Amino acid sequence: MKKLILCLFFATHLAFAQHKEIIKTDKAPVPIAPYSQAVKSNGFLFVAGQIGLDPATRKLVDGGFEAETVRIMENIKAVLEAADAKMSDIVNTTIYIKDMNNFAKVNEIYGKYFTGDFPARTTVGVANLPGGASIEIAVVAAIAHKPRRK
Repeated sequence: MKKLILCLFFATHLAFAQHKEIIKTDKAPVPIAPYSQAVKSNGFLFVAGQIGLDPATRKLVDGGFEAETVRIMENIKAVLEAADAKMSDIVNTTIYIKDMNNFAKVNEIYGKYFTGDFPARTTVGVANLPGGASIEIAVVAAIAHKPRRK
């Protein structure tokens, strides 16, 4: 009986063992600090906060708040695709904006990237963001673990 219990314990432990896979793509900005673009773990994809950086130049896009927001959403989409995920897999979004007067603009642009069944979302007004950005967005997607395509 003890052997059976030990076997069940280890089988359960292995079934829930943490699996961590780092996601990288050159279609989104390369991190400028010690963090990953995204981490896939236990059925979730955690995408690091994105600001409106152009992946090619690693500089903030011209055009202000709206252009930054579009670039962020495209960067998020690229990271999701690198992990074999899609926008509809997003279950949670956190948005940081410097000027809450841009809230309606965020909703307009952000809403175009979803077809319904929107993710849960938190929007926070902040005093400052990296690189002089006006907005930063981080997402979490629910995905089944499957090895990445090479």
